[in-house]
Amino acid sequence: MNKIEQTCTFAKTYKLQQIVSITGISSISPLGFFSKDIWNAYRDPSHRISTKNFDGEKALVAFLSEEAKQIIEELRQETDHYKNLDDSVLFGIYAARQAVVNAGWDKQSNFGINIGSSRGATSLFEKYHQEFLKTGKSSTLSSPTTTLGNISSWIAHDLQTNGPEISHSITCSTALHAILNGVAWLQSGLAEQFLVGGSEAPLTPFTIAQMKALKIYALDAESAYPCQAMNLDKKKNSMFLGEGAAVVCLEKEVKDNAIALIKGIGYATEPLQHNISISTDADCFQKSMKMALGTTPIEDIDVIVMHAPGTVKGDMAEYNAIKAVFKDTLPALTTNKWKIGHTFGASGILSLELAILMMQHQEFIPVPFIKNKITPKQLHKIIVNAVGFGGNAVSILLELP
Repeated sequence: MNKIEQTCTFAKTYKLQQIVSITGISSISPLGFFSKDIWNAYRDPSHRISTKNFDGEKALVAFLSEEAKQIIEELRQETDHYKNLDDSVLFGIYAARQAVVNAGWDKQSNFGINIGSSRGATSLFEKYHQEFLKTGKSSTLSSPTTTLGNISSWIAHDLQTNGPEISHSITCSTALHAILNGVAWLQSGLAEQFLVGGSEAPLTPFTIAQMKALKIYALDAESAYPCQAMNLDKKKNSMFLGEGAAVVCLEKEVKDNAIALIKGIGYATEPLQHNISISTDADCFQKSMKMALGTTPIEDIDVIVMHAPGTVKGDMAEYNAIKAVFKDTLPALTTNKWKIGHTFGASGILSLELAILMMQHQEFIPVPFIKNKITPKQLHKIIVNAVGFGGNAVSILLELP
């Protein structure tokens, strides 16, 4: 028995006490904000990347559309309270409003909220910090509008729920960690419904500079596909950033209005070898996928939506982990990073949204520049992966109701 098998003994027998239903989902991203438009955008093989100047430095990014930006601006103007909020909060409020409507929740629904973010109020933080450097003073609202707890608390205010409010940052796996938290509350019996997700507005000069300093940012603006996520033959890193939010409504047991079922959850953290990278064979992903699978046969998995940020080591490590777990029965593989970029804390549920849409339409969305693709005959069971700095992996097993 090797190291991974020894550490995954519990994972192989793990089973949720109750199946969890996803009864609503909503997002706002470079793909749009209506489910129909988002699906059409996925079927279109073009990307949503553009180039912007950040303090004299050009960078590839994926913005919300002008129509989506207008919707966020209208939300900002609804009340004086919202005028001083960061985009990360407003993105979350918008997605949360739509998700609860889709799930049929009303003001009598006493649900919990866990909306996380990797970076939080990046734009406001940079603005207030510049103000402090110039004046030696800070604005009154600089602290309350830049905390990570700011997102869930404002969503709770907006939706007028009395349930628990949780915010957190587990870097790029934040949104899927929110699902873990929501599932745990439901399994414990302390809640019947939980609103979970992630929101990120990272397209700011300092955030872009940080990613460039790590030498992982995409530089080739001339390529037809600047982000080469899942291209295992690439020689240089090709990650770039996008913005958006995605939220799902979770409920205990199988509901009549379920759009997807959570049949398994998995998580793992591996010892750090480097501040930003995971091990060559992504031990954390091997553990999280095995835990999510539980007793589900590996041949039953139709698709894995990979985290695949477009970095040389990150993409290959996750693929090595998938090969180690699934061996000769590899499922079809896909990702959305090549199209909308890496949205940090929101990315996991944007990936989950892709999985749900594929199951609903029974159509696989491939990565257009990847050769020798496996095309699944059906789309009934899909694993969604996410991992953040430090090897904190999460895997969610979805099933069609």
